[in-house]
Amino acid sequence: MQPFDLDNDSAYQAWREARLDHYKSLGSDPVIHVRDIARLESPEHAALLASCQAMNLAIYQAGKPVDKQAIRALGKQFGLETLDMNLRADEDSITSLRVAAESAGTHYIPYTNRPLNWHTDGYYNRPEEQVRGIVMHCVSTSASGGDNLFLDPEMAYLLMRDENPDYIRALMQPDAMTIPANIEAGVELRAAQSGPVFSVSASGALHMRYTARTRSIEWKDDRNTRLAVGFLSELLNSDVLYIVRHRLQAGQGIICNNVLHKREAFNDDEQAGQTRLLYRARYHERIQGT
Repeated sequence: MQPFDLDNDSAYQAWREARLDHYKSLGSDPVIHVRDIARLESPEHAALLASCQAMNLAIYQAGKPVDKQAIRALGKQFGLETLDMNLRADEDSITSLRVAAESAGTHYIPYTNRPLNWHTDGYYNRPEEQVRGIVMHCVSTSASGGDNLFLDPEMAYLLMRDENPDYIRALMQPDAMTIPANIEAGVELRAAQSGPVFSVSASGALHMRYTARTRSIEWKDDRNTRLAVGFLSELLNSDVLYIVRHRLQAGQGIICNNVLHKREAFNDDEQAGQTRLLYRARYHERIQGT
């Protein structure tokens, strides 16, 4: 079955019905409680996997303190092995997401307390280094704010294809979205990267690369691409019921297939010991079994 083939409507309709049925099976509380993320018990693993199969995302509450070794161990239990070494990752390729000092990369929004708009991780990576899996764990939370919003890319695809298949066709063009080169002090840190928004892997899995940024981005200048980007923006800023809102608490985290996500602004209170710190591991593999 090739549900993402725009010329195969019967396969798409069957996949669509199954996808919507997955969402109907979800409970009202998205948080899955596990004792030790480094050594999941069989029912815990099954619950996390079922959530990822349903919406490409699982939210967990760990019963034991979590360090970076535990995060690596959690990923390996789902086939996540190859870490993506991004520009500001720690030496172990796992990134500590916290508000950076004034002189240390504050122009990168993830390292500030400013709102971070809708995106998938690694949208600027080369095709062979796309981020497909993520584990992100909250060590400590801010005094206020910092809610995360998540949307399954497969639901974004479904809603866009239902609206107009030409939107999908436009966003599958190999030059649909271009991220210009990252140049600092005259040095090119990363080359320009063009690619589709939606693509299908050799295994048949849907992948999405996207950012809602309006600067340092070039969209293909054709009518259907402009309409598709506009529709997607409206979708992401709507109250569509498939968007999951959750403020990660200390000890909570996510494992996902690089879903669409955003973060609202937040405020730390250092005197009260309420400063936001998250560990983020990004992988080139997709979660096994999804």
